[in-house]
Amino acid sequence: MKKVEAIVRTEKLEEIKDSLLKIGIKGLTISQVVGAGNQKGHKEYYRGAVVEIKLLSKIKIEIVTEDDRVEDIIKAITTTAKTGEIGDGKIFIYNIENVIRIRTGEKGDNAI
Repeated sequence: MKKVEAIVRTEKLEEIKDSLLKIGIKGLTISQVVGAGNQKGHKEYYRGAVVEIKLLSKIKIEIVTEDDRVEDIIKAITTTAKTGEIGDGKIFIYNIENVIRIRTGEKGDNAI
């Protein structure tokens, strides 16, 4: 099993959710996060003063899935999230040792 963790632009969330649903991915966790990367923030005006925003709002999507679904998930996310501009995000893949469904006690792929 693998965990796919994607950090993407906030405005791309609904499109990404739709593309994941089209390939049969229903279980996911979404968090609002802030971070810094190559985008390096931006400047805003607040009460006439320039304020430098170094931590930008992003969305983190987490999906635990069977190994053979990972490439489809990556393709769905990258195709939908890509704008070609700095700040499109990153995808991380982790190995998952086990999953346990609390309600039934099922383990492994059956618990996903």
